[in-house]
Amino acid sequence: MDIKKIRTDSTAVTRRMRDFNLHTGNVYETVSILSKRANQISLEVKEELNKKISEFATSNDNLEEVFENREQIEIARYYERLPKPTLVAVHEFLNDQIYFRNPAKESGKDTSGF
Repeated sequence: MDIKKIRTDSTAVTRRMRDFNLHTGNVYETVSILSKRANQISLEVKEELNKKISEFATSNDNLEEVFENREQIEIARYYERLPKPTLVAVHEFLNDQIYFRNPAKESGKDTSGF
């Protein structure tokens, strides 16, 4: 999934809790799914940003001399404008674009410990 192609809100929006209960039946399980997906998205974006910035990296041994690279600044601004990974994960979850499973539920075993 390409984060740049997703059109979602760039700010937090109040949501109904029932929308998150529909797929899993448990809000806490849903939050766990969303956090894991947001971490995946964040890592993908970070790797992509590091690749693009490394193209413009120069080896500068002089610590006193600091100059700004306009291309690096533009790339950083572009990535700052992208929606946050959590908002993208919520969008994907509500539009059934996330695959998830719970092995404990599939095997029928109760892992509550009681």
